[in-house]
Amino acid sequence: MDGLAFGPPQIVVLLLAVQRLAELRVANRNTRRLLAQGGQEVGRAHYPLFIVLHSAWLAALFLFVPADAPIVWPLVALLIPLQLARYWVIRTLGPYWTTRIITLPQAPLIQGGPFRWVRHPNYCVVVAEIATVPLAFGAWHLALIFSIANALLLAHRIRVEETALAPRRGATAHP
Repeated sequence: MDGLAFGPPQIVVLLLAVQRLAELRVANRNTRRLLAQGGQEVGRAHYPLFIVLHSAWLAALFLFVPADAPIVWPLVALLIPLQLARYWVIRTLGPYWTTRIITLPQAPLIQGGPFRWVRHPNYCVVVAEIATVPLAFGAWHLALIFSIANALLLAHRIRVEETALAPRRGATAHP
């Protein structure tokens, strides 16, 4: 590599990285508050794997997608509704939104917003995003590799999360 070239793929990756860091600040604040209220973290052992996966995805996109890669504009445009859906999830969950699995036994399950139709809407957004961003710049191999890795991790995480939430399925909330 003669030097790092900078183009639209790198700009998108940097924007996503900034977004993720801002989201982590909110998630960490919410996590601390939920734990202080008696919340229990479940699945702590697999959480670092998600950090590694998402960091590696961003790094691979930044480093291995050429700056002059052809742009598939409809896929770039798809990122806008994906981000809006992500923020709909965050807004719906409010103080309960976190990147970890924290269950607060006395809290009802949120079933408003996107949760009316999909049990794990944020995971749907992430699945679409992990495939869409590389495909938007012709990096189908990165889309495939990271989609498979994400699917394996998500399958485990959803099982852990569903087990943790099962006792609370009787209580509901509609914000």
